[in-house]
Formats: sequence, C-alpha cells, structure tokens
Amino acid sequence: HQAFIPLSFRPGEAYQFDWSSETVILDGVAMAIKVAHFRLTYSRMSFVRAYPRETQEMVFAAHQEAFLAFEGVPERGIYDNPKTIVDVVYNRSRKGQERDFNRRFLALMNHYLIRPTACTVAAGWEKGQVENKVGNIREWFFTPLPRFETLDQLNAWLWERCQERAQNHAHPEQKTRTIWAVFQEEKALLRPFQATFDGYVEDRVRVKSTCLISVDRNHYSVPAEWAGEWVRARRYVDRIVVLMESAVIATHARRMGRDKTITDPQHYLQVLERKPGALRNGLPFQKLPRAITLVQEHLQAKAGGDKAFVEVLLAARDHGMDILETACAMALEQKTVTVTVILNLVHRLAHPLPPPPQQTPEALHLKEEPTADCSRYDTLRGKTYVH
Repeated sequence: HQAFIPLSFRPGEAYQFDWSSETVILDGVAMAIKVAHFRLTYSRMSFVRAYPRETQEMVFAAHQEAFLAFEGVPERGIYDNPKTIVDVVYNRSRKGQERDFNRRFLALMNHYLIRPTACTVAAGWEKGQVENKVGNIREWFFTPLPRFETLDQLNAWLWERCQERAQNHAHPEQKTRTIWAVFQEEKALLRPFQATFDGYVEDRVRVKSTCLISVDRNHYSVPAEWAGEWVRARRYVDRIVVLMESAVIATHARRMGRDKTITDPQHYLQVLERKPGALRNGLPFQKLPRAITLVQEHLQAKAGGDKAFVEVLLAARDHGMDILETACAMALEQKTVTVTVILNLVHRLAHPLPPPPQQTPEALHLKEEPTADCSRYDTLRGKTYVH
C-alpha cells in the first residue's frame, strides 16, 4: 500500500484547481463541455463553472469568476501541469517540481498577487481535495444530465448548487460545523477582490483580401481598409477584439466550433461602393435586418435598384446600422420607400432638432415684475431694528 502525508492548510492560504469533462443538454442538444473546479483548502468550499473548451482565456475567466464568487483571493494556487498553465516541466524523470509557467498565466497570478504551486508529476494527491471531488461533482450535479437553454443558465445553477451543498453538509474535519460556516470564517481572511484581469489571449494575424481573419478555426471580418495588413486578434471567452496598434477596429461575438464565417456588413461598404454588383450574392449582405431587407427588395424591383440600395446602405457607414434600420422601418410604415426619403430619415434620426422653446401663456405672465431691492427688507423689520 502507498503511504501519504496528511495535509493541513490555514484559512485563506490556498485553493486547488482542476478541469473535468462533462456532458450536458443545452437547448435540447447533448454537448460535451469542460468544467473548471476550484476548492478552498481550508473551508472545502467548492466553485465549478462550465466552458465550451479548456483554453487559456477560459482559464483566466474561470479564475475571475471563482474569486468573485468567493469574494476574495487566496495567497496560493495549487495546479496540475496543463499546457494552458505550464510551458515546460523540468526533471520529469525525477518527478521534480521545476516549472516554466506560461507568461500570460504568470500575468494573471501577478495581477492577483497569487503564488502558483505546481504539483509533482504523477502526484495528484498533492491536490487531492479537488481531484477527489471531481467524481462527486459529476454524481451530484451532472447525473442525470442537466438541461438548460444556455451555458449562462447552467453556470448560475451550478453556483447555487455549490452553495446549497455547503450549507447542508458538515465540514470533514470540523464536524460540528457546516462547510458554509467555515467558509464564512475563511472568506473574512481572503484578500479583497478588486480590479479584474484583462483575460485575453492575443495572436498576430493577417487580414485576407476578403477582409477576414482566422481566429480559433473560425473567420471574422474587419474593415476593408485593413485588407492585407497584420493585426492583433484578442480572444476572450465571449468575444473577439481586433486591434491595429492600440486602436480597436472590430469586435465580434465569439463563435465556437469551426469553419464558421462571421461578418459585419459595415466592414464591406467601402468595397461595395466600388463594386455594387457584389450586393446580390455578397455573404455580408445576406442576413441584413428585416426592415433593411424589405427596402432592398422594394428598390431592386426597379431599374438601377442595386445602386440605389448601395446608396442606402452607405448611410450606415457614418450613422450605424441601428439608425438605418429604424429609418427603413419608418419609410416602410409611411409607404414612401425611396432613397431620398430614407436618407432624410437617417439624417433626422442622427441629428434630431432641439425642442422648440417653451411659450408662456399670456394668462401666466406677471403683471408686476419682482424688483431686486434688498433695502425693501428693512421696511418689513420696522424702524426700531434699522441702523
């Protein structure tokens, strides 16, 4: 039999971190997900959160959500050796503990003033609390398969379940107290959770002639003026932000999966102005807002409709797609769908006239305007008090 040394931790000292693979039903479809597990080593308080994959930006997001839930930050984090955290493990044959942590992960640790500790290779008992609980969490929370419409709803439910179990189960060592009661004691000794870490992973990519960049196996559009240039693409859990030097030039909601193309019609207006023929089959213009699509159908039913609709679309370059959509809806309601009317509506929405000055009714005018004369106050006090 193997022999182990019992471990002891003081309040606020450390947490253990690990990942597990689970299956859930989201919007009626069974999906494989990754679950980040945190466990405070003193109170045994758990926090779990689900993500589509086990990537570095999701590691960053999981830490921020955990510290927010715990309402504080421990002094030390205990980790295994995943590639999202550790670049190089030295003396693997000797099962040593020398590590080269990933630079972005160290930036996260430095931001929260956490001292990361890596487990010895093949010595999972060093973070046995969280490893032992992975199977329990699967039984408690993922059997039978939970059903939710979105990942956000699942995560809200997971944190509620973590709190419920802590409130209803005794601490394994302090058996007369619940995990929740010990957690309240430990929470008071955690360092305050303050500014969040900007948890992105950045890649340098080149913009294709189609005004697309490749990020995490999907394609996202950027404004046409940057075609052929090198830009910086930042991956967050929920969005992709594209920068040229320090200026943000595009932002997209992030899509998971692969081989998807996400475009913003406004990024292609500069090209469309020169090539209006691309309007009918151009991918960015196939899923325009309904009001704009109805205007397109109305204009293209007439001669020169492509150029007329391009003129309408170009209004979004200066005023945005939302204002253009509203103007198109107003034109359709008024049954006056012409370029002139729509552009006039766009201008009026973008530059509303100031309200007319209020006119005071004649009956409310003062017949005797008040006089600003402080000496009149003395007459009210009487001569006895006037000096």
